[in-house]
Amino acid sequence: MKKITVLAMAAAMFMAYAHAAEAPKDVKNIGAAGGISPEMLARIKSSQKMCKSSQALMNALGNNDIDKLAKNSRAANGFDTDFSDKVKSKGITNQRSSGRCWLFTGLNVLRSQMMAKNNLPELKLSQNYNFFFDQLEKANLFLQGMIDYADRPMDDKMVDWLFRNPIGDGGQYTGISENITKYGVVPAEIMNETYNSNNTAKMRKLISTKLREDGLELRKMHAEKAGAKKMAERKEQMLGEIYRMLSLNLGVPPTEFTWTRKDSKGKVVSRKTYTPQSFYKEFAGNDLKNDYVMLMNDPTREYYKLYDIDFDRHNYDGKNWTYINLPVDDIKKMAIASIKDSTMMYFSCDVSKFIDRERGVLDPDNFDYESLMGVSFGMNKADRIRTHASASSHAMTLMAVDLDANGKPVKWMVENSWGPGANNGHLIMTDKWFDEYMFRLVVNKKYVPADILKILDTKPITLPAWDPMFAPEESL
Repeated sequence: MKKITVLAMAAAMFMAYAHAAEAPKDVKNIGAAGGISPEMLARIKSSQKMCKSSQALMNALGNNDIDKLAKNSRAANGFDTDFSDKVKSKGITNQRSSGRCWLFTGLNVLRSQMMAKNNLPELKLSQNYNFFFDQLEKANLFLQGMIDYADRPMDDKMVDWLFRNPIGDGGQYTGISENITKYGVVPAEIMNETYNSNNTAKMRKLISTKLREDGLELRKMHAEKAGAKKMAERKEQMLGEIYRMLSLNLGVPPTEFTWTRKDSKGKVVSRKTYTPQSFYKEFAGNDLKNDYVMLMNDPTREYYKLYDIDFDRHNYDGKNWTYINLPVDDIKKMAIASIKDSTMMYFSCDVSKFIDRERGVLDPDNFDYESLMGVSFGMNKADRIRTHASASSHAMTLMAVDLDANGKPVKWMVENSWGPGANNGHLIMTDKWFDEYMFRLVVNKKYVPADILKILDTKPITLPAWDPMFAPEESL
């Protein structure tokens, strides 16, 4: 009887395990049935037979960079670097160890327009000046967000997102248009770069720590019924401390300055005193907020729709980032029209994918990871976005396209902000790469068809601030 009972218990336990393996119903069962058992590990090992070529690959990978081994030497053969349509570059800038690519790109596009409009032989704009106010505005955005959401618990999704992202040096076009419209611009020599404008990490971490501390204080004030007026006064004091930290690291922004304009021969044309706003108005004067539209290629969402991102702005009193989602071929047509009219554009992409830095070329054929690793990589653009494998990471200035005899793009060129390098600091991307890793483009509305412009009159679909697709451009 005892033997039968033991056998029955064992059978019951086996049946229970088998049932859990077939259809796990809770976390405990999933863990028990879904782990790597010794038997499974043995099967996995036996499925991977190590031959001499596999051993050679192991030796090579153990001592070399993966990209060096995966590099497709045939990709460079016969690669043509000429372009049918090209806007003349105005000089390469260098963001150094900072995430300010979006700001460099915006100012590079703007200075190109200012030089053409005013026949200026040379002009460099101060990224440091606009960066100062970007950081101050972002600090205010965070602190006011703490006040706005002070009645929510700490584990609320929005509160958690704010504390995770108190400030950063990345951004997108909305930040440029709001910043320049409000604060103007100054020539580079009026507010030069500093060590910490070029190397932002430590300053950003210190300001982030201070802002998080301030956020907790504002939440405590709300819990103690301090009232809106006292909280606003305390926020202003907190911003004063941030202003001091920024001034010590970046310098004090000028309220006015004297600038000497010279012609191509170095002869003085004029010498005037400007404010940053009057300088912008005289030499640019275009409406950055209303004359331009941001286009997106996001195949995970419906095309020909208007979207905006909640709380995705640089200024609290500014406008959320808003864009029209379009098929990539529609975006290409507008980009080509702009280039043919000698107008550069703000452009962003996933720059780290398949980049050959030595040649300055972005091409999916640059590296053959599949042959090297013996596996396939089959996700399309939508799959990569959904699984966080790809997103916009870097902004540059789109300024050239090479069209074939049928008017179809073969390759594109951007002016980068990584300093001099291959192609004199420019990157070339094949049209195949453009399809897969281009995300955002900002174009003047005059290049946008009327039926697409009408989409701007529709109510935008609002996406949450933490949507992973909409991380700011900040790649180095």
